[in-house]
Amino acid sequence: MTAYTAQTVLTELPPAVQDAVAATRARVAALHAELPANGLVVWTAGNVSERVPGADLFVIKPSGVSYAELAPELMVVCTLEGDKIADGTPDALSPSSDTAAHAYVYRHMAEVGGVVHTHSSYATAWSARREPIPCVLTMIADEFGGDIPIGPFALIGDDSIGRGIVDTLRATGGRAVLMANHGPFTVGPDGHAAVKAAVMVEEVARTVHLARELGPLVAIDAADIAALNDRYQNVYGQR
Repeated sequence: MTAYTAQTVLTELPPAVQDAVAATRARVAALHAELPANGLVVWTAGNVSERVPGADLFVIKPSGVSYAELAPELMVVCTLEGDKIADGTPDALSPSSDTAAHAYVYRHMAEVGGVVHTHSSYATAWSARREPIPCVLTMIADEFGGDIPIGPFALIGDDSIGRGIVDTLRATGGRAVLMANHGPFTVGPDGHAAVKAAVMVEEVARTVHLARELGPLVAIDAADIAALNDRYQNVYGQR
C-alpha cells in the first residue's frame, strides 16, 4: 500500500481511496452516536476509529467536539503514524487526543480494523481499582474469551497507551483491556465490532460488580470458556 504522510492531501488521493475515506467517515460518525446512546461517555470524552479499507489510513473523531455536532465531514483522516492528512479545508479539525494510541494499535495489529475508547462508569471503576473483570458470565466468555485484563498505567499524548493496549491484548488474546486508572479500550475487525465490545464491557462490568456485592464470584472452567467462545464466534448468529 501507499505510505501516506502529514503532507498527503485528501483531494489528491486516487478516486477509489477518496470513496473509501468518505464511506469510513460516514460509518465512524454514525458509530459515535452509539456511545452516548448506550451511556458509555459524557460530554466530549471517548472516541471511535476505523481503518480505511485498502489504504494505510484511519478515521477518528475530532478532539473536543460534542457528540451532537459530529458529522461525517468532521471526522479526521490520519496516517498509521497518527499524522492528520490535509483535507483541503482551512479550518480542518485536530484529531482526538488518543490518536497516537489508536495509530499504534493499527500499526502493530493488522487484524484490527476498529478501536474504541470510553470512560463508561462501571468498567472505568474496575480500571481505577486496577482489577481485571473475572470471567464469571457466559457473556464474558462469549465475547472476550476470558477475563478482561488490566493494562499498565500510561499518560495521554504519545503512543504509551497504544503500547500498553497491544502488549496486553497480545498476551491475553482478547478484544478489551482496562487501562489502569483510565478506562476501557476495545478492538474489533471493524468499528462496529469494536463498539459492540465496548457496550458489552460496560454491561458485564456492571453485572459482575452487582454479583460481587451479593457474595463470592464463581469462575467458569477454562474448558467451558473456550467452548463458549468458539460457539459464539464461529456458530452463533447468521453467516
